[in-house]
Amino acid sequence: MMSHHEFQVIVIGGGHAGVEAALACARMGCSTAMVVISKGVIGQMSCNPAIGGVGKGQLVRELDALGGEMGLAADRTGIQFRQLNASKGQAVRSSRCQSDRKRYREYMQAVVGRQENLTLIEDMVAEICVESGRVTGIKTERGLHLRAVAVVIAAGTFLRGRMHIGQKIIEGGRVHEPASVRLTDNIVDLGLKVVYFKTGTPPRIDGKTIDFSRMQIQHSDLRPVPFSFRTPFIPKEQQLLPCFITQTTERTHEIIRANFHLSPMYSGQIQATGVRYCPSIEDKLKKFPDKLMHHVFLEPEGLDTDEYYPNGISTGLPEDVQLEMVHSIPGLENARMVRPGYSIEHGVIPPTQTKLNLETKAIKGLFLAGQINGTTGYEEAAAQGIMAGINAGLSVRGQEPFILRRDEAYIGVLLDDLTTKGTEEPYRMFTSRVEYRLLVREDNADQRMASYAYKFGLMIREQFEHIQKKYQRINDEIQYMKGLKIYPASEGGKNMSRILSDAGSAPLSQPASLEDLLKRPQVRYAMLRDFGARFTEEDHLEIEQVEYAIKYEGFIERQKKEVDRFRHIENIKIPSDIDYSIIQGLSKEIQQKLKLFSPNTLGQANRISGVTPAAISILMVYLKKRSLDRKEKEV
Repeated sequence: MMSHHEFQVIVIGGGHAGVEAALACARMGCSTAMVVISKGVIGQMSCNPAIGGVGKGQLVRELDALGGEMGLAADRTGIQFRQLNASKGQAVRSSRCQSDRKRYREYMQAVVGRQENLTLIEDMVAEICVESGRVTGIKTERGLHLRAVAVVIAAGTFLRGRMHIGQKIIEGGRVHEPASVRLTDNIVDLGLKVVYFKTGTPPRIDGKTIDFSRMQIQHSDLRPVPFSFRTPFIPKEQQLLPCFITQTTERTHEIIRANFHLSPMYSGQIQATGVRYCPSIEDKLKKFPDKLMHHVFLEPEGLDTDEYYPNGISTGLPEDVQLEMVHSIPGLENARMVRPGYSIEHGVIPPTQTKLNLETKAIKGLFLAGQINGTTGYEEAAAQGIMAGINAGLSVRGQEPFILRRDEAYIGVLLDDLTTKGTEEPYRMFTSRVEYRLLVREDNADQRMASYAYKFGLMIREQFEHIQKKYQRINDEIQYMKGLKIYPASEGGKNMSRILSDAGSAPLSQPASLEDLLKRPQVRYAMLRDFGARFTEEDHLEIEQVEYAIKYEGFIERQKKEVDRFRHIENIKIPSDIDYSIIQGLSKEIQQKLKLFSPNTLGQANRISGVTPAAISILMVYLKKRSLDRKEKEV
């Protein structure tokens, strides 16, 4: 007998996307159900025990500033923190931390378990219920019928997932966890296309059997920068475990080449598309045959385990070949393999079937988030999760969707890339994908996102006001430095000239403001404290923003003008009922592409591959004429 339960939102899955989606909905006041195979794997780090990285750290910061949980979880459970590209400008700096895998999972489970408006259900979803093109709920394997206004599918790698170790194939979305087959079939029956992508993981190594003396050690930063704007600092007792760097050898490569025919990717066993930017060791040797070695990063899995994750040798080779390969790597000659690596292929719903708010075009109220949209990585999944959760909550309220622009956030670029261009391989975020990275940086994510978080009820007033005051202080200091001048003939001017000369900069020859001085490449804010600069060493994060704003002012203003120049087409909305076939001047090919992708704005249409500038001009003229004609009819 079918049992019925009523919710406003149902979230399928408890991975990084599912957690953020469910928490966002519940915190917005929606009665929310999270359906998971097992409560014990909520928040599981399926692959490497790390958060952040190049382009990914920015996503985590934005997610945190929107009221998400990943940044706080990383700060509470991290065991090593590093800022990548620290010697470069703020625009490309990215945070990364090694997390304690077990403690991260436990932290997330505790947060989810105590969240108001959130009900956990252990079951497997078998069917999405749809009536007249609108989602109405789900049915489970155990016979539950859960009704809802909105459903978020965050199924990770579980849609008909298959793990490969050599010729051995194991059905499942993760080790010891079953694949979701009935739901995959149901999704296809609902008219959504499903394709298959491939990812993988390396073997795990017993740290007691590793010779670390043969490896390069990599310590945590001395003064770690937290991911969350709600974390004041990272305690020293958390900065405990270093990483180690070794590399493959010619012997490693000989072993792999001799066994290419046993690799599922090259034997024809797997037909799915693999990850270009995080390839298996077999892929690396195929694509870079002349490279003599590849780095391997030994990452600790946690404080209460001896396991290490050898980042860089993801593989689907047979277990005995994996062991031989591991033993050919310096420092791992006597290493014990705790469990083998594997390749996994899983179902993906091409993201061009979704709107910018992550709602499917075919079914109203059905949202998709995470690897189901063709991405790879915890951070990309979590960012989609919070956006799908917020938009599911807004749809329940009958409110307009929440869309982030490309010039507003890395998340905006992520969702625009996926829904406008699609992806033919697992998508990974990089700083190079972001045109306006001078404006959207890690350090100012709270300034960009906080007003949204506060508006949606994901940030309390005190936190929002704290952020407002922080940026008021930064702006006040910049204005103060513009107005305070030093004169060459004064005692202060003479002292400043000596400091400038010692730093390799020209001495003062005319009056200069503190702003003028800080614009010089050789000058840092700390050099100006004795001459009126007011921030202390404790304000180091604010100082970095002051320095960046002043030193890069010209570049920032130029990028803002570029944004303004394109903003007008970003704001021109394309009606959902538009008929491209009647627009004269558009080629059949472009008409078909516009119909397929259904862009929301002219800016989004402009980014569709093959849509020409001439076509955009024709479309703009048509939209203006259509708008005028409708206004005349109303009169």
